[in-house]
Amino acid sequence: MGLHRFYLYGLTDTLGWLLPVPTALGLYGLERVQKLGQDDTLSWLLIPLLGFTIAGCALNAIVYGLMPIEKWNAKFNPTADELAAAGRTQWGTIIGTATALLLGTTVLMASLVFSLQRYFEYQIEAARLISQ
Repeated sequence: MGLHRFYLYGLTDTLGWLLPVPTALGLYGLERVQKLGQDDTLSWLLIPLLGFTIAGCALNAIVYGLMPIEKWNAKFNPTADELAAAGRTQWGTIIGTATALLLGTTVLMASLVFSLQRYFEYQIEAARLISQ
């Protein structure tokens, strides 16, 4: 998570250094669910961070995979020719973009379902306590 930022922008990229934070918090949320069960409120707040980080990185991969050759080379290879081979689409690009689409969509939907389900269950429980 964030290694693509270091490859494209170098080791001084701030976002590349910040991406492991929500990833680690989400992994900590998964660990809490395994230890404490699904009723742990903190875990259902932390787990979507992992999912949204993965989905955001997948969206970034899709944007990079669909970027035109001229724009790619202008942004990442400014000294090269506008139609240099470095910006051309290969089979790896197509497979990577399709994988990012599938993985990103799956993780995003799973994160939304998990967090919204836990939120509504929490609201129902709070309403029961108020009504008693």
